[in-house]
Amino acid sequence: LHGILGAGVNLKCLARKCLDALPELTIVLVDLRAHGKSLEVSGVDEIDHAADDVAETFKALQLEMTGVVGHSFGGKVALALIERVPTLQCVVTLDSAPGTRMDARGSETTSRVLLLLESLNGPWPTRDDFTREVVLRGESRAIAQWLAMNLVRRADGFHWGLELPRIRSLLQSYFEYDAWPAMERVFGGIDSSKSTRLHLVAGSESTVYDDVERKRAESLVQVSGGRVHFVTLQGGHWLHVDNPEGVSEYLIRSIANV
Repeated sequence: LHGILGAGVNLKCLARKCLDALPELTIVLVDLRAHGKSLEVSGVDEIDHAADDVAETFKALQLEMTGVVGHSFGGKVALALIERVPTLQCVVTLDSAPGTRMDARGSETTSRVLLLLESLNGPWPTRDDFTREVVLRGESRAIAQWLAMNLVRRADGFHWGLELPRIRSLLQSYFEYDAWPAMERVFGGIDSSKSTRLHLVAGSESTVYDDVERKRAESLVQVSGGRVHFVTLQGGHWLHVDNPEGVSEYLIRSIANV
């Protein structure tokens, strides 16, 4: 599950590495609501509804969901699935702290990019024109090219393809959503019958996890009976981009040990 302004394809390389090592897997790259090919999904744009979408997608595909990996916004959607999907055996979040972050800590780039997009006036004659404008506004070429994946070609040029008010609603829900109560119910001894393994992965150069979140994660590890793991891997918020080998190796070990 991808983050805000992304799409399922963002995790394609990570999925391929997992499939190379564990070819018996079936991996689904989901476009979350208001992203990618899920632009027409209706309802309130928030974490809980996004989690319902994913659960319904698996029912429609007639697949049993046994594991979920989520980056950033997708990580909180993954956490919301723990109590929704009884077949989950392994949940991995990539730099997605479970608690609220009303100060947008660690997601400053995403917040800044959203403001930039809201100020742009398309269409653009070519994708390169869009990329050039984003770079001139102060963003890196890598971010500009990533954003350009959301452009839609029409008769008069390239238009921005996502509804920014919906994206802002999802981002706000991401900051407001507190997954700790559910996690502590499931992994804190109250519902010890659930065998799901939870892996909270933080980026060493990211500020998404502050000291409070880290201590709370470490405390949950202590009372979980081995069902919760909290690790830090080298990289920033976009862990799977900064450290693809480290993330894929950790994922493969986590899945293989279920």
